[in-house]
Amino acid sequence: MSQSSAPSELHFRTCNLCEAMCGLRIETSGGRVTSIRGDEADPFSKGHICPKAVALQDLHEDPDRLRQPVRRTATGWQPISWEEALDETARRLNAIQREHGKDSLGVYVGNPTVHDHGAMLFLPLLLRTLRTKNKFSATSVDQLPHHIAAYSMFGHQFLIPIPDIDHTRYMLILGANPLASNGSLMSAPGVRGRLKAIQERGGKVVVVDPRKTETARVADEHVFIRPGTDALWLFSLLHLLLEGAGAKMGRLAEFSDGLATLRELARDFTPERAEPHTGVPAATTRRIARELSASESAVCYGRVGVSTHAFGAMCQWLINVINLVTGNFDRPGGALFTKPAFDLVHGPKAISMSRGSFGRWKSRVRGLPETSGELPVAVLGEEILTEGPGRIRAMITSAGNPVVSTPNGQQLDKAFASLDFMVCIDPYINETTRHAHIILPPSTQLERSHYDLAFHVLAVRNTAKYSPPLFEPRPGSKHDWEIFLELKHRLETLRGEPRVRGELTYRALKKLGPDGILDLGLRAGPYGMRLRPFRKGLNLASLKQKPHGVDLGPLQPSLPGRLATRDRRIQLAPELMVADVQRLRQTFPEGTGASEQGSMLLIGRRHLRDNNSWLHNVPRLVSGKPRCTLMVHPEDARRLGLQEGGEALITSRVGEVRAPVTVTDEVMPGVVSLPHGYGHGREGVRLRVAGEHAGVSINDLTDDRFLDALSGNAAFSGVQVHVKPLESVRTEGQPVQSATA
Repeated sequence: MSQSSAPSELHFRTCNLCEAMCGLRIETSGGRVTSIRGDEADPFSKGHICPKAVALQDLHEDPDRLRQPVRRTATGWQPISWEEALDETARRLNAIQREHGKDSLGVYVGNPTVHDHGAMLFLPLLLRTLRTKNKFSATSVDQLPHHIAAYSMFGHQFLIPIPDIDHTRYMLILGANPLASNGSLMSAPGVRGRLKAIQERGGKVVVVDPRKTETARVADEHVFIRPGTDALWLFSLLHLLLEGAGAKMGRLAEFSDGLATLRELARDFTPERAEPHTGVPAATTRRIARELSASESAVCYGRVGVSTHAFGAMCQWLINVINLVTGNFDRPGGALFTKPAFDLVHGPKAISMSRGSFGRWKSRVRGLPETSGELPVAVLGEEILTEGPGRIRAMITSAGNPVVSTPNGQQLDKAFASLDFMVCIDPYINETTRHAHIILPPSTQLERSHYDLAFHVLAVRNTAKYSPPLFEPRPGSKHDWEIFLELKHRLETLRGEPRVRGELTYRALKKLGPDGILDLGLRAGPYGMRLRPFRKGLNLASLKQKPHGVDLGPLQPSLPGRLATRDRRIQLAPELMVADVQRLRQTFPEGTGASEQGSMLLIGRRHLRDNNSWLHNVPRLVSGKPRCTLMVHPEDARRLGLQEGGEALITSRVGEVRAPVTVTDEVMPGVVSLPHGYGHGREGVRLRVAGEHAGVSINDLTDDRFLDALSGNAAFSGVQVHVKPLESVRTEGQPVQSATA
């Protein structure tokens, strides 16, 4: 039967390309996708999708995608069998660790891992087998401050409060652009409609950001703030909220400690002190404080823009504190915890996430602390390049492209090229994996089942949904969880670990698979059968009978029961946060203002059709006007001699790139913006579409030395750069370097 005459099949699925968990209605015929639309029967997304959804088909069919393992040779990439690839990988990793120690191996995990329950459940098993302290992930260039705040205040790194956007009447948004992200750490498909609903019920949306983002344009008010000063502004807001009538914590006061310490810390952070540094008028801060305090319900929400600067952890702590002292914590319309069907916080030990940790060990070269078993990825380059005992000599990367997504990408590019051995679990030859000796490509998103373990924990409504595979995997392909399991088994065998026990564990895990573990977690969860078949409730079989998903209700108050601190009390003033306040005072002294120094402050940005570098190889997502441009305010453009459409040379401490200029009042004076995730022009990259839209990497400018000193999270927001028109540089006779050269 020809494809055109093949019968059409209908599938319902969750899009797993970003955090929104939009429901999809997918039609297939003859083994190919013919249509992707929003699923109007999905109780969470109700038919909403964004342009990224079509990428599931494009990624599945992408001719650049690797379909079998490859080995890098002197004459190019050579296809090899899975057995050969896995055996060689395990053998070389084992040999390097035996000769140089267990920490001579580094591991980097990219953000697509959290969109894949198989990877989330089986990767920790491999990591425990590897026994290295040199573990890194995209967490420390993104949401690490949220985890530290959650761990230190509530006792678990995954107890991240979620804004109840569907019921609030006042939403204060800092450094977040949910119209582009679909609600990061606030999974909320159809954010535009949810924000509009706040306004329609008489509420207000206020955005504080150095750029007038897509979200700011639909808000009731936008306030410019100088990059990197958000913690100072939040402290001035807290100062106002605690003076006069003071905190309105209600019943939360019964199980909260540290309010007196908060009052003392905030005493001298007046809005007048903050104004010269932040650029936010004191009168505006005072009005926002009054509005927050007076609103029937309100919530403060901050994301990447306030996490990725020099006081990221402090910002997320202060946001939680502001929600607490205004009485908007653990109540409808404020910030609440979810009650997920698969509970990563209070589930059985074998299937829940660890509570977290901080400072159990430190990086070898710079002495930065671990958090929850990981080191800040900003130290990865130096840990490879710096000679001495403990140097990283081999790397595993999984679903990550740190050369373009972590600070000082050029240094990391050089570091990866120097490794004794590198294996990448990834479907593409990109800026990072081009350095690999072996690449192990996993199956596509449509060839595996799906359940959002993490994002159901971070959603604005309690829901659960399982998606079966759309297609059978190609013969000879492997899922990423199978790759992790095979490497684990081979490494244990090479080490001579107990053979019988190891073989039994391997066979049991292989038979159980991620769906078997998912079933156990659902049964043990708050809505589950708890392993008793006579009790009604969720398990995998019952969830499969609900192809559109299950609505488990709105977020509800859950404290103190959901707390994970040992005494079930909220810590308003954790010691590590309190100790960091002195650094804030020293950085922004009273009686001074922002120093000019002739430099500009660089910030990133995200587009609705962007998420990671994979998507830049999707023609439908990169079409239209070029998005990799340098945004410059008109006043700065005139002062610097920059013109719309002309090229600028942008220089930082670590590198330089050139980019076309967009002159716009969307950014505040003194600020320039480049998007994240570009820079595909490096030699050896095999991403044909991305190469035609290569752009430049903002992370060839961001500084691996510019960090949040508390958390180690990369400080991407507010990097000092110098900007010149390219023509003037040529006239001065200076050499011009380009990230695409």
